[in-house]
Amino acid sequence: MYAPQQAEWSTLSEIQQLQLKALLLDADPSWEQVSRYLFQSKLFIMLNDQAHIIAQLCLWQSDDEQAEIKNLAVDPHYQGQGLAKVLIQQVIESAKLLNIQTLWVKTGNSSLDQLALYQKCGFRLSHIEPDVFKDYPTPMYENGIRCLDQVVLSIGLS
Repeated sequence: MYAPQQAEWSTLSEIQQLQLKALLLDADPSWEQVSRYLFQSKLFIMLNDQAHIIAQLCLWQSDDEQAEIKNLAVDPHYQGQGLAKVLIQQVIESAKLLNIQTLWVKTGNSSLDQLALYQKCGFRLSHIEPDVFKDYPTPMYENGIRCLDQVVLSIGLS
């Protein structure tokens, strides 16, 4: 099994930065959006035997008591092996050590697999932010559903 580890963008090789960028954009297609939080986030990655990044998670701490999973992606060749769940569990433990009280995650209304995953990891539905994705230049579809709304989930860590 692949073990999660914390990483810094600046310490990654150029190839690893490209691999990471591809995964980040898989989860959020706007590099402008990603770059707003990436360099202020704690970065968790998983490497394969060739030191290629195969999974990543960005944890952004908004204040002393709250943090948000901003981006999570697994290379398609490694999906279905439970890597995302392992990353989430590692981040939950890391957040507890930072005395984070609430961990948040936001995803699209059409992201059915992600909604199931987060709930299996203990997150609960909090609220829906309507029309967040309505005005994207290119409409997004997943599972035959147009992504319009943002679903917000949280887990209490205290």
